[in-house]
Amino acid sequence: MDDSCLKLNDLQVYGLSDNTADLEKRRQIYGQNFIPPKKPKTFMQLVWEALQDVTLIILEIAAIISLGLSFYAPPSEESEACGNVAVGAEDEGESEAGWIEGAAILLSVICVVLVTAFNDWSKEKQFRGLQSRIEQEQKFTVIRNGQQVQIPVAELVVGDIAQIKYGDLLPADGVLIQGNDLKIDESSLTGESDHVRKSVEKDPMLLSGTHVMEGSGRMVITAVGVNSQTGIIFTLLGAGGEEEEKKDKKGKQQDGAVENNQNKAKKQDGAVAMEMQPLKSAEGGEMEEREKKKASVPKKEKSVLQGKLTKLAVQIGKAGLVMSAITVIILVLYFVIETFVIDGKTWMAECTPVYVQYFVKFFIIGVTVLVVAVPEGLPLAVTISLAYSVKKMMKDNNLVRHLDACETMGNATAICSDKTGTLTTNRMTVVQSYLGDVHHKETPDPSSLTSKILDLLVHAIAINSAYTTKILPPEKEGGLPRQVGNKTECSLLGFVIDLRRDYQPVREQIPEEKLYKVYTFNSVRKSMSTVICMPDGGYRLFSKGASEILLKKCTNILNGKGELRAFRPRDRDEMIKKVIEPMACDGLRTICIAYRDFPAGKEPDWDNENEIVIDLTCIAVVGIEDPVRPEVPEAIRKCQRAGITVRMVTGDNINTARAIAVKCGIIQPGDDFLCLEGKEFNRRIRNEKGEIEQERLDKIWPKLRVLARSSPTDKHTLVKGIIDSTIGEQRQVVAVTGDGTNDGPALKKADVGFAMGIAGTDVAKEASDIILTDDNFSSIVKAVMWGRNVYDSISKFLQFQLTVNVVAVIVAFTGACITQDSPLKAVQMLWVNLIMDTFASLALATEPPTEALLLRKPYGRNKPLISRTMMKNILGHAVYQLIIIFTLLFVGEVFFDIDSGRNAPLHSPPSEHYTIIFNTFVLMQLFNEINARKIHGERNVFDGIFGNPIFCSIVLGTFVIQIVIVQFGGKPFSCSPLNAEQWLWCLFVGFGELVWGQVIVSIPTSQLKCLKEAGHGPGKDEITDEEMAEDEEEIDHAERELRRGQILWFRGLNRIQTQIRVVKAFRSSLYEGLEKPDTKTSIHNFMTTPEFLINDYIHNIPLIDDTDVEESEGPPRRRFRASPPPSPNKNNNAIDSGIYLSTDVSKTPTSSSSPVSPLHSMETSL
Repeated sequence: MDDSCLKLNDLQVYGLSDNTADLEKRRQIYGQNFIPPKKPKTFMQLVWEALQDVTLIILEIAAIISLGLSFYAPPSEESEACGNVAVGAEDEGESEAGWIEGAAILLSVICVVLVTAFNDWSKEKQFRGLQSRIEQEQKFTVIRNGQQVQIPVAELVVGDIAQIKYGDLLPADGVLIQGNDLKIDESSLTGESDHVRKSVEKDPMLLSGTHVMEGSGRMVITAVGVNSQTGIIFTLLGAGGEEEEKKDKKGKQQDGAVENNQNKAKKQDGAVAMEMQPLKSAEGGEMEEREKKKASVPKKEKSVLQGKLTKLAVQIGKAGLVMSAITVIILVLYFVIETFVIDGKTWMAECTPVYVQYFVKFFIIGVTVLVVAVPEGLPLAVTISLAYSVKKMMKDNNLVRHLDACETMGNATAICSDKTGTLTTNRMTVVQSYLGDVHHKETPDPSSLTSKILDLLVHAIAINSAYTTKILPPEKEGGLPRQVGNKTECSLLGFVIDLRRDYQPVREQIPEEKLYKVYTFNSVRKSMSTVICMPDGGYRLFSKGASEILLKKCTNILNGKGELRAFRPRDRDEMIKKVIEPMACDGLRTICIAYRDFPAGKEPDWDNENEIVIDLTCIAVVGIEDPVRPEVPEAIRKCQRAGITVRMVTGDNINTARAIAVKCGIIQPGDDFLCLEGKEFNRRIRNEKGEIEQERLDKIWPKLRVLARSSPTDKHTLVKGIIDSTIGEQRQVVAVTGDGTNDGPALKKADVGFAMGIAGTDVAKEASDIILTDDNFSSIVKAVMWGRNVYDSISKFLQFQLTVNVVAVIVAFTGACITQDSPLKAVQMLWVNLIMDTFASLALATEPPTEALLLRKPYGRNKPLISRTMMKNILGHAVYQLIIIFTLLFVGEVFFDIDSGRNAPLHSPPSEHYTIIFNTFVLMQLFNEINARKIHGERNVFDGIFGNPIFCSIVLGTFVIQIVIVQFGGKPFSCSPLNAEQWLWCLFVGFGELVWGQVIVSIPTSQLKCLKEAGHGPGKDEITDEEMAEDEEEIDHAERELRRGQILWFRGLNRIQTQIRVVKAFRSSLYEGLEKPDTKTSIHNFMTTPEFLINDYIHNIPLIDDTDVEESEGPPRRRFRASPPPSPNKNNNAIDSGIYLSTDVSKTPTSSSSPVSPLHSMETSL
């Protein structure tokens, strides 16, 4: 392997150089490590989508018919015969301006479409910005110039030596060159949930998109971007439907590929880029894929708000449809009866266009009623509110990955939080220790310790911790030393420095390659052990881990002189009582450090861990302090006041956990609460058969505040149990924080999963909904505030919108029925409904949150969107507005001494009368927008209004546009200019809204028993039927996805040519002698081969084509040697046990595919 790495112009120890030209050359030849994003929808595509709205289509059709008919003028002498219906106004020219109304409707439709499209476009842009921010934050550790550096994932190149560790999401494909106990979860590619053990001898191939579940190591990157496993699969996914059409083209392209490797690599990149569509990095791509799945698979449970809004919108839509149908029917009947029955006219052919024009006018009025009834502004309000909140939450250290998580958080009733790093600072220091039979309450003086104890302690800490963990000098003078890597290990290294010793010389003396065997830390072991070779041929094992677990494995302890003393169970109990419990009660984490010597001679069975990590000798027990973050107690108090229960779920000792919970305020003296350990928790919730029973869980979780020594499964069980519980009036909404790979299931199960941005692993971030960029619990409280604010913003908007709708529908309906014409014209309605509501949604959805939001309990899933107070406001204001408008409609002309606008002929000019009605209506809405800022019956509607500049500018802007429309709108807006006195009256009536608002607030809601709430979440009965159907659908869908996934996976595998190309480069020179792939290995040809019948031959699909075997039977060429020479070093991270290259020509086909051959093992693993 050393040889091949040299050929890749690369050294294991030093990695690549920072030579820009070399890195650029590698990018050109092998491609960049990013997947070209799917092209965003163009603005015109979004415009086209916005045009698909049914109400807008109806309006467009009506407007076009109206336009067409307005150009048809029947001969004047015949128009007499058609009755008085077509008699123009005083001015003949006016009748020729009949096209204006149709054109104006079309124009306003265009306005609406452009506004909607622009909103969608900006939302998409925002989401992509967010996406690229997530990607930029994903960094990976590589070795360049002998230094470990963290670089953005997109900058990785083929040949980089990458450092991989527990919790990483692999960003590229590679070959393992050194590994410690490495286990990979390849389920994202293979669907197999079992972790795959990787080692240099067996199965060294690592694939992008897979997760490191245990261990650590180094790999040399062999394929990046579109040539990596994830890239290949996303290429296939992205190509989707287009792929079939392109098949022939690409087949030709690949057949004609040039022999020369560089050209071929570029060609392939070109071919791949042609069919590319997925998102940038592996993470982004997976996200997009998940979004697609979300869209196609019905989600079990909509977010709280979505459920309520959908139901409400459907109810309103139905009501609007009925109203508009009735309006049209009444108008048509009225006209027909009056014309043909009362006046006794007969229908004449030449009069048809005139009558049709009337019917079109009635139809437009009907559509107007429908347009007004349906709150189109609602989806816009939701989008704006969520997008605005997400943008602002970034500043509050919440990076939202899924939009609906934002409002779900406002309904949270429980938070299950980690301890380390979230509630505490995650800056750990050793403050107490037990060394040589003495309990030191502070760092002991090194001179008081024997050199044997000190040497053993320094070696045990320096060697038995990740070599990537370091203590670096502070960035600023006088600051604290920087801790890099695992914080617990940092605290132990800090302890070595406090004892005035240095750990670096020990690591230089025994570098990572010389470690014989490493048992890495995981949540099951709760310990880490490392074996080294001793000069006498024996072995020494160092171990560190949770004190109560490791002390059970100790049979000796070092006394004050550094000699062994027997350590019996009685001694252990005494030590727990006198040392460990007091440390834990001070809130310290206790770690035991121990060792064991193995004599030379017979080598132990290293795989039998239970026989290795026993009979230990205890060197020391240390107490590590992780101070509570200063802002956490206050944040937890706010949560409790807001009706949210905070529970701590930690892997720590129960006494430590309880002490920290008291400091944080999670448990208060005198409360009725439970603190349980994982074992006890499981004992209480499981029946005799070991199954979890919901009834047993329901007895525990309401009082549970601390779950200590818990495994990831316990966390998942608790979250699932709380969510599934039915004991409360409504289902609990649970948020969970996590940072480890093993927190993934709990984060996924929770309603909202928070991952840690700094300490969190890639796997945890992938499973989460929101990433806390500062790892701080108080940021969660901000998320709750924003979530509640979203909910309230939408309620405010609903209160405003529904008042407009109720009034406009009643006015249009009654006006049409009584005066045969709607007082508010179609264009005016569109201005009021769509344009003004768009602005209103922007104004009301951008209200900033206040602390007052945390003073009430969560709304929960069953609370209706429109409370009784809101219903009182909606109906109260509607009554005021209807009284004013009907007064103006029937006696307005007398009051203002102007001509009446009622019963005007078809193409009459706009009347002052109806303009006053329209103007008053709009001004009342403007003032009511200020009322709508409060939904809980507060008196001061101006409170904090100047803190929201968007609101102020929108209200003023709308007012200015209204003046322009009334004074200069003319025929298109059916407006006639008003004089100053008329304007003052309109303003006076509008201002009356604010006064009337105070009257409504004074009426106690409790007295109005008749009021009903609206916008409940879907009822239980509804859910069960739907869910049953969804379940069946989901199974089918899952099966289809799996099948599709397997096809893609197998097809993707065939693209492994890329990797093989690099492996072949190891065998021959770097750029020459690469044979052209057989056409059979083209994915598309592979797909069409007869054996690819997925139903019958799912297990017989060749993974890598048989060309490998054919090659070995053909002319002899250099192959991998079948078995490496025996190595004295059993550690799977040893370099000298790499893949050996040999030029042995006489190998037979059997040896080439012998089980030890790396290519064969690669085949089997894949």
